[in-house]
Formats: sequence, structure tokens, C-alpha cells
Amino acid sequence: MPPVPEPAVSLIVPAYDEASRLADGYARLAPTLERLGSALEVVIVDDGSHDDTADEARRVYGALGPRVVRHPRNRGKGAAVATGIRHATGARLLVVDADMAIDPEHYPSLLAGLDEADVVPGSRADDGHIRYTSRARTWAGRGFNLLVRHYTGVRLADTQCGAKALRGGAGHLLALLATIDGFAYDAEYLHLAQRLGMRVEPRRVSWRDVGGSTVRLSRAPLDMLGDLRRIQRTAYALPAVTIPAGRPAGDLAPVAVAAGAPGAVVARGVNHDLLVVARDQVDALPALARDLAGESGVATLDQLAQRDYVPL
Repeated sequence: MPPVPEPAVSLIVPAYDEASRLADGYARLAPTLERLGSALEVVIVDDGSHDDTADEARRVYGALGPRVVRHPRNRGKGAAVATGIRHATGARLLVVDADMAIDPEHYPSLLAGLDEADVVPGSRADDGHIRYTSRARTWAGRGFNLLVRHYTGVRLADTQCGAKALRGGAGHLLALLATIDGFAYDAEYLHLAQRLGMRVEPRRVSWRDVGGSTVRLSRAPLDMLGDLRRIQRTAYALPAVTIPAGRPAGDLAPVAVAAGAPGAVVARGVNHDLLVVARDQVDALPALARDLAGESGVATLDQLAQRDYVPL
């Protein structure tokens, strides 16, 4: 049998209690599927739903052979996105909402933007503002954007768009670094990308304000404000091993897996590389340092900035 081609694009869909909206979302996606390529990988993360989201995802997306991952309890959209990225193997990642409220006809454009940029978020902003059908949600969105600017320094008019494309290495590193499990995860990813010197290039998208969102205006703003404030206080760093530059990723990956660090990322540099692992994989560092003739420690954002990132 011929080898199965590596996916060029991984479509990542976080989903929480989305059983009733998956079919309509897929119907909006279907006309664009051919333009996403034949080697498309679909990763759907059921974030501890109370309904039959996982079973419905397998039924609706069955023709695409989806990988459905389930959290045993609800952890938040940011946690679901990070899980989806860890399970994705595509060279380019496309994170989208289950309802496909962002018109999927824009997905190929977002992915094409990765020819020049590391992160390409969709932008729903028109004249610098997003206008929802609900006036309360419109003003809540504007207020949140002002808070994002204040606490993170990210100046984009739309940080919360439900569709964004990321280069594989950049996405995997951001998922390792991120600490926010909830809805403010987008702002943290963009903040980290900015501090790492990644190129972020938004692209305009059209959208529909689909009902049934799991964001609740009664509680979400307080949770999101707390998360934004925590970004300023977080000293972002990851367990890391400094290794000689240029080791092939194909040689490093089995060593990382054997040491108990699947999902590691190599940050390529001129004089040396940094192999970084998840925070809960710190116990893998001694074996990695021994087997790769490296030195264990931590990697800060300054040390990780302006490198090429390769997921293992």
C-alpha cells in the first residue's frame, strides 16, 4: 500500500455542548473542503460536554475520518484548543468554531497568509469595531478589546475571532506556553506571539452571529478579566534542554517520546537549539539531556524569541 500522506492542514474544532449545531456548521464548511486539500486532518475536541457532542462529531464528520478527543470534564475553550493542537500533525493549523460562524470561504485565505506570517487571525472588525446583532454583546466586545490592549499590548481590533491559522511549529509552541484555559486564550496566544517576535497578519473575514454560543455574559467577563490580568504577572518559561544545533527532527522525536515528552518542540537557533517540553513533563529532562548530550534548564520567552519552531 502507498504511504498515507502527511496532512498539510489540521482543522481543529473545539466543541462544548455543540451536538445540535455540528451538522449546520458542517453544511457551511462542506463547499470549502476541496479547497483545503485532500490530505486534510480533522481534530475535534469535546470539552467535557453534557450532550452527545462526541458521537455527533463522529457521525457528522465521519467521511473525513475525524480524530475525536474528549476531555472527561469541561476545562474551557483554551484548554480544548491546546489539546487539539497537541493532537494535530499538519504543517498548518486552522482553529475554527464548531458552528462555522466565520464563513469557511475565508479559510483558504487564512492558510495562504501563512506563506508570510506565523499567525493569521481572522478579523471581523469593520472600521475598527465588531458589530453583533445584540447591542449588549457589541459593547461587551468593545470593552473587552480595550482591556486586551491595556493588559497585553496587543493592538488588534479583533482578538476573539473564531477562526485563526497558525504555522505548525508556532502553534505547538504557543500551546505549550499558554496558561489560560478559558475564552481569553486568544488574547494570550497573540500576546505570546508578539513577545516571541512572530509575525501576526490579520485577514478580514465575513461572519454570521450564530445563536447558541456557550459564552455567558453574566459570568464570562469576570473570568476573562481575571485571565487578562494574570497575563501581566506570568513569567512564561518552559522546561528545556539545550542541544547542539541542527539535529534532524526525525532523530529527536523518538528520543522525546521515549523520555516521556511527546509533543515537544525544537526552537532552532544559530549556535544551539532548545528542545522545550510541557510544564508537566519536567521529569523527562534528565533523560533528554543524557540521550541528546545536552544541558537541562528552562527556556524563557527571550531565549525562545526569533527562532524557527519545529514540532516533534
